[in-house]
Amino acid sequence: MTFPNEAALRADIVRIGQLLHTRDLVDGSAGNISARLGPDRLLCTPSGLAKGFLEPDDLIIIDMDGQLVSGQPGRKPTSELAMHLEAYRRRPDVNGVVHAHPITAVALSIAGVSLAECVIPEAIVFLGLVPTTPYATPSSDENRRAISEVIVSHDALVLAYHGSLTVGRDVMEAYFRLETLEHTAKIIALSKLLGGGPPLPPEQVTKLLAARDNLGLGRPDDAEDFCRACGVCHPRGRHQPCPAPAPRAWDDTAANDEDRLVRLIADRVRQTLGEKRGA
Repeated sequence: MTFPNEAALRADIVRIGQLLHTRDLVDGSAGNISARLGPDRLLCTPSGLAKGFLEPDDLIIIDMDGQLVSGQPGRKPTSELAMHLEAYRRRPDVNGVVHAHPITAVALSIAGVSLAECVIPEAIVFLGLVPTTPYATPSSDENRRAISEVIVSHDALVLAYHGSLTVGRDVMEAYFRLETLEHTAKIIALSKLLGGGPPLPPEQVTKLLAARDNLGLGRPDDAEDFCRACGVCHPRGRHQPCPAPAPRAWDDTAANDEDRLVRLIADRVRQTLGEKRGA
């Protein structure tokens, strides 16, 4: 495996930090970014620094046990490092990890709305289905355990009530997956406010899955995920419609809960519009 030039990688991480800040994907010193620098070294953002104002020399180097290898005096690893290390241990193909606090995605997790829906073509191709992990205390080993199994087969996770975790073949891909995740969340949130709508039909999802596979983006659990969530099954290696999709164990939002939420939101919107007309 060829690893990137350190100076170029520092520049990429600083740029991503600026994008996280300007696009409201983090606040204050929240969030963190890491990338493989070598077989047993990671380049990371340190604890306590605002991501939008980093300099290349602010970044630190750690080993795969989370121990500091080098960095400016006073710089130390983030308290969320265990989650990053778990992603790298579980996914040898991952070379970049971004943890952020995207507003809409987190808000949907609080409202009980899952992003594991087949409604946005680009999300199906570039993200696959996005699971929501059970709530776990941030900066804890509980948080590491919450992502340990699911990160094996998914490139983007929503951390309930907390944030997101995206991974990639390089750190820029991990960041771009975060952009796609939050963009998808915004569309789903707005569609719910407008009364919702049907998902893409299975035959259309089939075409998108073929594109996903052709781009080399498919993950081990894609077949099961899309069968359960979108009504697409895979007998003999082919995608075909199948009956009665059921929610995954990590889908803590059953259909009736989402329907109830949609009705409550729609009622509130109608009430607000009626009040404004009567004013």
